[in-house]
Amino acid sequence: MEDKTITTAMEIFSLLLSGGDIAKNRPATAELYQAYYGNSEVYELVTKLFGRLNITVYEYNEALFVTAGEGNKVFGYTNDDLKRLLGLRINRELYLVYFIIYQALLCFYTDSATYQTRDYIRLEELLQAVSSAAEAIVKETDVYESLGEKEKEGFKSVALLWHELPLSANDDADRNKAGRSSRMGIVKLTMNFLQGEKLFLSTEDRFYPTDRFRALAEGYFEDEKGRLSSLLAKKE
Repeated sequence: MEDKTITTAMEIFSLLLSGGDIAKNRPATAELYQAYYGNSEVYELVTKLFGRLNITVYEYNEALFVTAGEGNKVFGYTNDDLKRLLGLRINRELYLVYFIIYQALLCFYTDSATYQTRDYIRLEELLQAVSSAAEAIVKETDVYESLGEKEKEGFKSVALLWHELPLSANDDADRNKAGRSSRMGIVKLTMNFLQGEKLFLSTEDRFYPTDRFRALAEGYFEDEKGRLSSLLAKKE
């Protein structure tokens, strides 16, 4: 393998690993994108390096992105990492954040066989989506009948926590702040985190998914197609 091939592969590897992306239509990265797909040795070396680190490469709109694989404690977040980052106290609060992220995903992708269905979402729409899903769980409807008993109990615990929270903070000074003490606060906290991860951009009260979000969402749907199809069967 030539030194140039190794150098190019390492440049691609380093840029993606540091949180950047490589796009075909961006002058600064176009050559790297072409090398990734046009040079089989570069492609194989980059793929092997990320595979060894349990990191997945996704493509969307002629751009490359990476995400840590499941259980990757080095390049991903552990539950404790996220609790510290978000200022949460207990796992149930963190699982509620996961549940909100899941509902945000479903606002744009209705099932594992479809592509993005809308351009943006408002906080109030996401809050309503979470409330509707939590209500279905509490009422034990057949929406989640495909889940196992342990999963059902986990979802119910999260739904009950959601119902315990007030709509917004009692203190007027904190009414519009992100936090864990209200439904609106924890939805804002979640969306702020997703913005920090470059998955959403916000304009006024609208949240637009980035290409990184689309790459990870559609890649995840494809990878987990069978599992997600069963989970979403009642939502179609």
